Amino acid sequence: MNKTNKSFDLNMHTARLLMDEPFFASLSRRVNKVACTSFPTAGVRVNPDTAQFEMIYNPEFFEKLSDEGRKDVLKHEFYHLVFEHVTSRKPDAVNPRVWNFATDLSINSHLHNLPENCVKPGQGPFAEFPEGLSAEAYLELLKKMQEEEKSKQSESENGESESGESQSGDGLPDDGQFDSHDDWGDTDATTEEIAKERLKEFIKKAAEDASKTSNGWGSVPSSCRRDIIARLQTRIDWKNVLRYFIKTSTRAKQRSTVKRLNKRYRYIHPGKKVQRRANIAISIDQSGSVNDEMLQAFFGELNKLAKLASFTVIPFDTRVDESLVYEWKQGQNHKTERVMCGGTCFNAPTEYVNKNSFDGHIVLTDLMAPKPKASNCQRMWMTTKYYASRPYFKTNERIIAIDV
Repeated sequence: MNKTNKSFDLNMHTARLLMDEPFFASLSRRVNKVACTSFPTAGVRVNPDTAQFEMIYNPEFFEKLSDEGRKDVLKHEFYHLVFEHVTSRKPDAVNPRVWNFATDLSINSHLHNLPENCVKPGQGPFAEFPEGLSAEAYLELLKKMQEEEKSKQSESENGESESGESQSGDGLPDDGQFDSHDDWGDTDATTEEIAKERLKEFIKKAAEDASKTSNGWGSVPSSCRRDIIARLQTRIDWKNVLRYFIKTSTRAKQRSTVKRLNKRYRYIHPGKKVQRRANIAISIDQSGSVNDEMLQAFFGELNKLAKLASFTVIPFDTRVDESLVYEWKQGQNHKTERVMCGGTCFNAPTEYVNKNSFDGHIVLTDLMAPKPKASNCQRMWMTTKYYASRPYFKTNERIIAIDV
């Protein structure tokens, strides 16, 4: 991807453009925007390396638009994120191009300053389509339109139908989409899951910001608001989050070998054989505030996690007794065990993990203690739904809620 340093920087204009759109402004602050001259217009995607949503845009395209046009293009892209068009909402066994038209029709019903020739219900080849439907509803209308087009068998050799509209061969117009949908669905399941959970948090914060003022939702129609709020109630599959955590904590372990040739210095230096593994630490809060029922739930989740990987278990309360630390090997089951029962200090397991150079750290706890010092590796917290909604301290680190 060719990034650019063109004079038009969308980041410098976004806040001004969305002054009267608090919901979109809040969401915009949490979406990376990357300028790229090789990109024709704009588009959103999941970055496969970071599992973050980002908007790619061409500065020259944006520079030519009016302020109202720029605002609607921004909202168009953010609507794609809000309604999960970028990830897993796409139905199985559906032509991507047809789905692309369906998503654009659902979004463009609410936008009136987009570039010319954008697909819109009630206009052009979609004149009979009503406004305000979901992407799934437009998908069914498009399928019906395609069937009717096939039955007419009216396409000529130059690709024009009897109506004179240029066709692509699938019964849909050749143009009408100004943005790119090329990178949708290109990430693996775990990356998508972690990105979706991050986005859910972004949208939740944006919805909270919007609810603080009478016009906080700006131009978002009431039907879209209801849909957005309903989506915030959906639950994440935390097992995919854990898989992603293990995946991103994996590091390369190298050792010399004479059996594999060094690609650059053959027969001079030994080759390197790379083994990829994740050295994960699991700290279990054994303080008195963690009751036996919660502790039993924690061990139940660890028995499930052991199906994915081996890890080191670190029981703690206000301290870590190194004689109680043990390795939980992949495939093993362990019974619930309480070996400590004091207060709670998250610095104790953090210091142990930092000292022993782990790649990832998951803390099972009720979160009822002060915020700990920084971790040298990525850290994640697991607790119950009750404590997840009432954390003792604020953190940007991931908190996973489990059932008890």
